[in-house]
Amino acid sequence: MMWIAILWDSYAPMLEDLASLPVLLMIFLGILALNIIPVFAPPTWIALSVIGLSNPSVNGFVLAFIGATAATLGRVVLAKLSRVIVRAKLLSADARENVDAIRQAIERRPILSFGAIAFYAFGPLPSNYLFIAYGLTTLRLTLAAIPFFFGRLVSYSFWILTTAAVGRKLDIDPEHGSSYAGVYFIATQLLLFPAIYLFVKLDWKRLLTDKTLRWRRRPDPLS
Repeated sequence: MMWIAILWDSYAPMLEDLASLPVLLMIFLGILALNIIPVFAPPTWIALSVIGLSNPSVNGFVLAFIGATAATLGRVVLAKLSRVIVRAKLLSADARENVDAIRQAIERRPILSFGAIAFYAFGPLPSNYLFIAYGLTTLRLTLAAIPFFFGRLVSYSFWILTTAAVGRKLDIDPEHGSSYAGVYFIATQLLLFPAIYLFVKLDWKRLLTDKTLRWRRRPDPLS
């Protein structure tokens, strides 16, 4: 993918010394920025995998902790922006009331919600959908941030340690290796807008109370 080539050519020389505080700070700020961007930002697990692949001796747990911390902070900012811009400025009162039905359901089952978010964070699925949708509710963001952090900490450790092990045994070009995720990345990001639209359009109150899947009657959930 072109963005991998550009990033790699620009930053590969600096990433040779991962024990350097400025380099670690650069990685932290880079991941933070990637997770604030709502769509078409490179997935954090791919970026960390590239680092692990090109630096087989990297301390995977330290890098995973930095990545999980930056990713969580970035997603919290994204959720806040979703709440301030989309919910407050674009959603109608009727749409906000519909979304609030989810908030009430989550508040009744906090442990189940905690586990669901943690389980989701273990995988490589994009989290921009999750936090944009979560930001549309008025739930405390810590309810999502804490399980997300621990889930990403585990998954990032897995990806970094796995790619580092591969890097120690095989001579793989990081740019070539990361290109395999290109189709997956583009497909998941293209689903963002219809997914958020359907999230708002679905009649959550009826679904959660009557177990009936229906669309809200208003044709446009944003008006």
